[in-house]
Amino acid sequence: MKCASPLASIACLLSSSVLIGPLFAQQQGNNGVEKPRTIARLVWQDTAEQTLRWGDLQRTGNEWKLAAASVEGVPKLDPETQNYVQMEPIANALVAGIHDSEKGSIGSGWIALDSGVELEAHGDHFHAKFTKPPKIVHTQVNQEQGNPAHVYGYNNRIYIANDAKNGFTILTPSTASNGNWKSEFFSGGGNHITLAAAADRWCYATWADREGENVGRVDLVSTTSGSTTATRSFKLPSGGLHGATFNSGKVFFAPSDGICVVAGDGSDVSTESIQHISLGTDPKSERPNRTGAFANLRSWVLFHYGSGDQAKLGMIDASKAKVQLLELPVPAGEGLSLSTPECFSAANGKDYAWVVHHRRNSDQVEKLTAIDLDPNGDKNFSDAAIVKTLELGPSKIEGHSGFHEIAILPNRRSACITNPGDGTLWIVSIANLEVLAKLTPGGSPTRVVAFGG
Repeated sequence: MKCASPLASIACLLSSSVLIGPLFAQQQGNNGVEKPRTIARLVWQDTAEQTLRWGDLQRTGNEWKLAAASVEGVPKLDPETQNYVQMEPIANALVAGIHDSEKGSIGSGWIALDSGVELEAHGDHFHAKFTKPPKIVHTQVNQEQGNPAHVYGYNNRIYIANDAKNGFTILTPSTASNGNWKSEFFSGGGNHITLAAAADRWCYATWADREGENVGRVDLVSTTSGSTTATRSFKLPSGGLHGATFNSGKVFFAPSDGICVVAGDGSDVSTESIQHISLGTDPKSERPNRTGAFANLRSWVLFHYGSGDQAKLGMIDASKAKVQLLELPVPAGEGLSLSTPECFSAANGKDYAWVVHHRRNSDQVEKLTAIDLDPNGDKNFSDAAIVKTLELGPSKIEGHSGFHEIAILPNRRSACITNPGDGTLWIVSIANLEVLAKLTPGGSPTRVVAFGG
């Protein structure tokens, strides 16, 4: 996934700083002086050293500070051959995947981290305690883990795609703080696998092949039958599958041509039961438009597609019996391309999609576009509109890492945005997209998760 109000100013930016070493408690006020307030605990990937770092984000008036430190017990990776990939929070923990450059033969797998944040229930909300530092509670890195690239969170479980083993692992934490994680491997999917888990019972695992017998193949795996192999398979109209999600009883896939939708109840899939949604054609290449990943917000599935001035945000209400595409033009700009939207409900009652425009082989200034998904508040995104654009610092893209990443802070009034190219973390107001602070924790921060209450 803070500033309680949009108070950005030049003074705020100039007074922001980073402290070295962990801060565990708030300082006591003296003579009426405001004491620091911990807004969130941030855990981020540092691609400069391929490690995890953390810090407690604190605010005193308009001044923001972050104590940057290394995570206890984090494994040492070789930055030349190993790298962190996706990571997903689960309760007060997170799981991060580890990938290597030799199909898993150097050392790949995953680690689990306990955030150290304790949440106390207070009626309809929680109070967070930040008295313990985060630590690694489980490390599973060796030559047998299948070189994962994708990590997903579904219903308090983590799904890791073990590409080189043509399968996936389901992790269920019993007690995150003591490292007691249940792990089970299933065969299904192939090459560069994407996964959609349905109702804690079924998992749909894709094959990325663009030619050969596995083009368009999806394996359906029952995760409760006692068998760890695919129950059956079906074929979609086109291959190159990269992207899958589950929402409102339906599974959405991202092949090389548009989007395909099937029932997510484990039933047989026939050619006639597959709903294909066209995303049009790229005017330059004359190839069908596609997407590469999905985001979910309640019953809505969101994604980007198209390029340059033809780039768009796609929105589908999965609760409808026959789904339909809504689209909003979001011109990417010359030398830029859109990234998967970050979708969330904010403290002001608004639903937003934030879309980063990353540069591709260009020196263009990257930016963030904020979209109000539902201006009239009727829970229908047909009136979605761009509200503001913010210029960002540089990314540092290498493979699947080095992108700008976003973490919505716990009170949903502000967010953290990483700029890997200049090593900064920005704190940004959700209400007006003003930069409240620019923090420099060192290294090259990219993927980030925020904990708190």
